[in-house]
Amino acid sequence: MYRVLIIDDEEPLREAIHILGDWKGLGVGEVLEASDGKTGLDMLRREKFDLALVDMKMPELSGSQLLQIAEKEFPELLLIVISGYNDFEYTRQAIRSKVVDYLLKPVNRGDLNSALRKAVDLLEARKRERSEFIAQNITLNMSVPKLKEKMYLSILERSFKNQSNEAFLPLIGADTTGNQFTAGLLRLLNLEQVRKGRFHEDRDLMHFAVTNVINENSGGAFEAFSFVNPKNERELIAVFTMKKGYEEDAAFHSMHQLKKAAATLKELFGILCAGALGATYGDYLELADSYDTAKARLDDIDLLQLKGPVVSGGGTPVQEFRDSPSLTGRMPQIRSILESGNAAHAKSILNEFTQRWQSSARFSLGDADRTLRELLILLGDIAGELEEVPAALRAVKNKGLAALGLSGDYTSFSQFEGLLNGLLDAYAGEISRSLAGNRSGVLENIKAYIDNHYFENIKISMFTDKYFLSREYLMKLFKGKYGCGIHEYVQKVRMDKARDLLADPALKVQDISEMLGYKDKNYFSKAFRNYYDCSPSEFRTGNLEGEK
Repeated sequence: MYRVLIIDDEEPLREAIHILGDWKGLGVGEVLEASDGKTGLDMLRREKFDLALVDMKMPELSGSQLLQIAEKEFPELLLIVISGYNDFEYTRQAIRSKVVDYLLKPVNRGDLNSALRKAVDLLEARKRERSEFIAQNITLNMSVPKLKEKMYLSILERSFKNQSNEAFLPLIGADTTGNQFTAGLLRLLNLEQVRKGRFHEDRDLMHFAVTNVINENSGGAFEAFSFVNPKNERELIAVFTMKKGYEEDAAFHSMHQLKKAAATLKELFGILCAGALGATYGDYLELADSYDTAKARLDDIDLLQLKGPVVSGGGTPVQEFRDSPSLTGRMPQIRSILESGNAAHAKSILNEFTQRWQSSARFSLGDADRTLRELLILLGDIAGELEEVPAALRAVKNKGLAALGLSGDYTSFSQFEGLLNGLLDAYAGEISRSLAGNRSGVLENIKAYIDNHYFENIKISMFTDKYFLSREYLMKLFKGKYGCGIHEYVQKVRMDKARDLLADPALKVQDISEMLGYKDKNYFSKAFRNYYDCSPSEFRTGNLEGEK
């Protein structure tokens, strides 16, 4: 609702304007009066008005004088001039002061409301422009960081195209020569712990707080801009820009900013960080090389020596690649053990490796990442081959370790070791439960297959491949349920069928041998003798004599 001030020394005119104005229809919420120019000016200075109707001829402070003052002090105030004099001087001042309209006394309803409507239309237009401007600024302020992030990511991924992004180069200081660019990384080692304890499980809020700390006090000649690595929510990518500076100064300020951020994050939120800085370059496109160096330095930080926040950079050399002991070669054994339900044995194999890593010269964050990924993939492959994969294991692929109730945090080697053991425990438990529910059905399926296909060349590998069970474990299960091994059961079924077929004198021994899956009559006869202590012919003769 708008506020209007009538400034006129004639009370009847003020009253007439009150009566004639369509205030409600125009959206005017309040209409006040001033009996002279001086009083009107005081009121304008004390309160906020949108429109003033000013009489040109008043004592103490004339309308012309008031218009001149209002033009300087209240540039947003709209003015309508009222005068009983058709005087050029008044008209000229009204034109100078850009009044909305000029009314002559006596004021009539039509002219008054027409002038008021013109003023309100201008106020509405201003309001729309202001709203659009605010909206544009909000959108711009929200979109500029995302645009910068997108540009930096394309540079780091080496997919940035100069020509299509030329208009946006000033956003990242890439439009002028002499600027220095440095890339850095900051990994949040205890992200889940702090997210739950300090940020009410709100990842976005936590990332917002962290980026604010990294970017703090940047501006002017030195700027820090950071954002979450889209491939790893634990990592924050930071780009440091020094305008018209020297490479050494830029490197120094970047390192200082990253170390300060790591210390502040620990102090404010209890966040433990490992960070690294790449080399400084005068070409913004070389930020990709700077990032690669920072990533290599971050991966090379020794987990065995990690005690608190640490930032690697400057002249820190990257260690040569070391071939750390891999679990891959032992996974078939671990799989067999998990299938047998012996999780403790599987953990002993895992602990054998963790002890070897701990006793080695170094075990870096990169080694830890590779080992964790490797174990997740290998255990996932085992679980994926089971007929009934538990929902928790299926969710790990998309939801990560949280699907198993594991945080993924580790700030020391002992915590990393605990995470690996927790991961193995989670999979072992799910695999054991899955196999327990499915085991009986598997054995019944195998027995039914043998009963119906005894005449085929049956190999145990057929069942180990189909049901993803080790040979030893399957043999143990089958014998425990049926009292004999799979080969022995195949032999039993064949011999039972042979005895039934030999009762038919029309069938030759050679025919029976082939019907049972034996290609060699002599081999069948030998197998029959071993089983019944007589040859097929003797068994048939004895049966026929018994019938007589």
